[in-house]
Amino acid sequence: MENDPVVEITSEAELRELLGEPTAVARSKERRTLHEHDRQWLEQSSFCLIATSAADGTCDVSPKGDPPGFTKVLDDTTIAIPDRPGNRRADGFRNILSNPRVGLLFVVPGRADTLRINGRARLVREAPFFDDMTVRGHRPAIALVVEIDQVYFHCPKAFLRADLWKPQTWNPEAVPSRARISKSLERTDMPLEDLERHYGPQYADTIYS
Repeated sequence: MENDPVVEITSEAELRELLGEPTAVARSKERRTLHEHDRQWLEQSSFCLIATSAADGTCDVSPKGDPPGFTKVLDDTTIAIPDRPGNRRADGFRNILSNPRVGLLFVVPGRADTLRINGRARLVREAPFFDDMTVRGHRPAIALVVEIDQVYFHCPKAFLRADLWKPQTWNPEAVPSRARISKSLERTDMPLEDLERHYGPQYADTIYS
């Protein structure tokens, strides 16, 4: 109800009272090195989310997408993710400069489980493996190199609850188009027709430039 008090959780003891303790399997599933299953997953993953936090607590979650296998395994405890042209805000990268801790979530389209990697990141501007990260003639200017602290597979419940991969549940027209959002919030001085052309079918041809 509107006037009911908000009751916050302020301690881990309260949290455990509500949630209970993790199962033995949940406690023990994290690893420090990549298993063959992890490598296979990374070879098929075309999308990941990178969570960062600056030293002052400023947070960011940045999506990264490329052809499957875009994340390069350097060894059993190190991976590298190429950067591609974007809006140049670099919120996550700026966070990493003051706090190297990152959390990664790797997705394979159609699969409800995910691969999680937590570790320490650094920004690299040149390395021998950059040539292997070239896509459509675009060689990355920056790569995120992550030293793994924890790696484990995450259960599929969230994706199943969301019916994420069921096209019959999709309704992309329920929200304004990208062009209309941009017109309202970002490029307010541009005609909507120009924005619709900008974000039209040819937009995919510009994603690596």
